[in-house]
Amino acid sequence: MRFFEELERKLGRYAIRDLPRYIAIMYGIGTVIFFLSPSLYSFFLCLDGRAVLHGQIWRVITFMLYPPVTMTGLMGILLNMMIIPTYYMLGSTLERIWGAFRFNVYFLLGIVGHVAGAVAAYLIWGISMPLTPVFLNFSLFIAVALMFPEAQFFIWGVLPVKAKYLATAETALYLYEFIRGPVITKLEVGLSLLNVIVFFALTRNVQKFSPKEIRRKKAFKAQVKMKPAGRTRHRCAVCGRTEEDGPQMEFRFCSKCTGSYEYCQDHLYTHQHVTGSGGEV
Repeated sequence: MRFFEELERKLGRYAIRDLPRYIAIMYGIGTVIFFLSPSLYSFFLCLDGRAVLHGQIWRVITFMLYPPVTMTGLMGILLNMMIIPTYYMLGSTLERIWGAFRFNVYFLLGIVGHVAGAVAAYLIWGISMPLTPVFLNFSLFIAVALMFPEAQFFIWGVLPVKAKYLATAETALYLYEFIRGPVITKLEVGLSLLNVIVFFALTRNVQKFSPKEIRRKKAFKAQVKMKPAGRTRHRCAVCGRTEEDGPQMEFRFCSKCTGSYEYCQDHLYTHQHVTGSGGEV
């Protein structure tokens, strides 16, 4: 959408680069906290609407310290050491495809949704319930499955299953928990799925990206940086715009036009084709 593209153009430079690495570090710290004192997270770090409204603002960040596996002892540490790299891989994949800004927005939507849900639960129902990022992590996997439905994940390291089947199974499970579970479960599941829906509605063109497309864009940017000063490599045959009119501008040659006619993304599919006789069709 135009709105999101404008937002990215204005605020993209403020995005946190390599955000998945910081998320993985937080999970690692949370693993240590649960190993040393499991109650520390519940009392001082979890996302609690009542506590946030009473000044404990740090909880909107520290609730992300909740590790994927909360089992105490050495076994919990070993399991987290196996699972945390997977979450890092999922996040890094999305960041490489979308870019740092879009991944930041996606994850921030999840955090803001959880905070809003925790506060609303306290204000509306008077419920002070801790929310964890478990379903936020689930939304990362859903996003990857939507982008790469045919990708294979190995369950227990040996059983290959396509992402679309895993995502379908997990979604069915969480929807069941949403229907049958208590208010806190409904809130967490609903927020995680809302995060996916809102983001993909804002960026409907994102899912068209592929690793091949990303490599092409990087090569294009490299060419732009290497061009001589004062000269442009691309110019739309309809409007005359060049790559200097915006960092997000894209250009393509039309295969139906006779000759080397190049068009921007706004006129690639709307221009009149140039025929061999010099006319237009």
